[in-house]
Amino acid sequence: MWSKIWHRLTTTIAGGAIIIALASITSRVFGLVRDRLLASHFGAGNDLDIYYAAFRIPDLIFNVLILGALSAAFIPVFVEYLQRAKEHPEQKAEAWALVNSLLNILLIGLVVFGIVFYIFAPVIMPLIAPGFSQDKQVATVHLTRIMLVAIIFFGVSNIFTGILNSFKRYIAFAMAPIMYNIGIIIGIIWLVPRYGLVGLAYGVVLGAAMHMLVQLPGVMRVGYRYAFMANWRHSGVRLIGKLMLPRTFGLAVAQVDQLVSLIIGSTLVVGSVAVFNFANNLQNFPINVFGVSIAVASFPYFSEASAQKNVGLFVQYFSKNFRRILFVVIPVSVLFILLRAQFVRVVLGTGAFDWDDTRLTAQTLGFFSLSLFAQSLVPLLARSFYAWHDTKTPVKVAVISLVADIVGAVILSRFMGVEGLALAFSIASFINMILLYLLLRKKLGQLDDHAIFLSIIKIVFISLIMGVIVQAAKYFLALGINMQTFVGVFIQGIGAASVGLFVYLVLALVFKCDEITIISEWLKKAKKQISNGSNEPNGATHNEH
Repeated sequence: MWSKIWHRLTTTIAGGAIIIALASITSRVFGLVRDRLLASHFGAGNDLDIYYAAFRIPDLIFNVLILGALSAAFIPVFVEYLQRAKEHPEQKAEAWALVNSLLNILLIGLVVFGIVFYIFAPVIMPLIAPGFSQDKQVATVHLTRIMLVAIIFFGVSNIFTGILNSFKRYIAFAMAPIMYNIGIIIGIIWLVPRYGLVGLAYGVVLGAAMHMLVQLPGVMRVGYRYAFMANWRHSGVRLIGKLMLPRTFGLAVAQVDQLVSLIIGSTLVVGSVAVFNFANNLQNFPINVFGVSIAVASFPYFSEASAQKNVGLFVQYFSKNFRRILFVVIPVSVLFILLRAQFVRVVLGTGAFDWDDTRLTAQTLGFFSLSLFAQSLVPLLARSFYAWHDTKTPVKVAVISLVADIVGAVILSRFMGVEGLALAFSIASFINMILLYLLLRKKLGQLDDHAIFLSIIKIVFISLIMGVIVQAAKYFLALGINMQTFVGVFIQGIGAASVGLFVYLVLALVFKCDEITIISEWLKKAKKQISNGSNEPNGATHNEH
């Protein structure tokens, strides 16, 4: 039975999606452990302001030079070469020549940019963290220079990820983010006591190296061998360069958004940069687990309907998954708003992370949570345009939302501090989501608006009822437990959330929400997988490849 299930997990799209989803959840759990350790050791103060600010330059280089090329261009071009090799085996060598040329060109670019930013970091830092003191900026520059080494490992690692994706090998690359977080955790536990704050930067470099090394055996198994070549005129390299430009611009917009948050956050009270990042990491958990995963799973179906020029089928897929995201994320948003202090205290509240840090992070998380559903829908809406070969519209809308975020952040931070940054981000996310929806509707004519509207009414109504129950359960549970302890806060949070989710699912059945079928479908598929596995003849799949 288990060999049958393992075979399906490692050789099918659905199985790969399950592996990726489980690894993503595991990685984010390790991410929460990482943040808890950071909060415990340093609190929301100068040290973590420096640490998070030091990420900005390496992140900028990584997202512009690496992520844009890989996500938008490398995989489809490399797969095309592999397809040719099936009919003409000699083309396999050409495919690996493409990989080595791209890898070496990328490494040359990363080294050059790394050296430039290493030299000019003292000049750049006052521009991106103008509110930091001189000593704080010097420390940030020092950490930034160490972290620049990590982008070399990430450059190689993400090429490895593209290779493994192309060969449908999911396990190694799914493990990579987990290893990255483990590297940082090692830095916190073992390197910080020896080297101080610099140990965090060493942990980042270690995590990046582990991110690369965990994928190396898998890449070797599919046939890759390194060779030094950098053919700038290779047709595949030139095609990747052409395809990556729109995606790179879109990622650059996102980086500017983060830079603006850092610039403004650095001028606020000490710890604001750390609080913003802690709250942002917490709210990203449901966005990535639910919104991004559904959007990624939907994309092949969107593309298929687009290729067939079947607008009706596309709208059917879109409406179904749009409503599924709302069905999951709206109640989660309510839980985050009502239980924000409990979530923050349980995940981060230990050691140097005191009650003032908890309160400020919880309030910031609350303002982020207002737009959880909008942020979760944006990946689905963006991929809807990508399916129709329109990569420009999402970028244009992203620029508009960026401007809104900058204006809102400048105004609101004056009155609300770091909480104003989160509220401005939420407002910009609303604008992003609404504009994408309206423009997609204009493009296709209609998006099953009636069904979406009815679902929204039902979901919001039962989510509000759930919220009342959660609030009541929260106060009721507090009567019988010691709220000054971790165990007490944990029991209150998990208890109130469990009661609320149970009520929500019961009400969804009572009000006959169509989206409740997502749960029954998952259960049926799991039962079918187990049933098929149990009917497997002995040894039937042991020799399958």
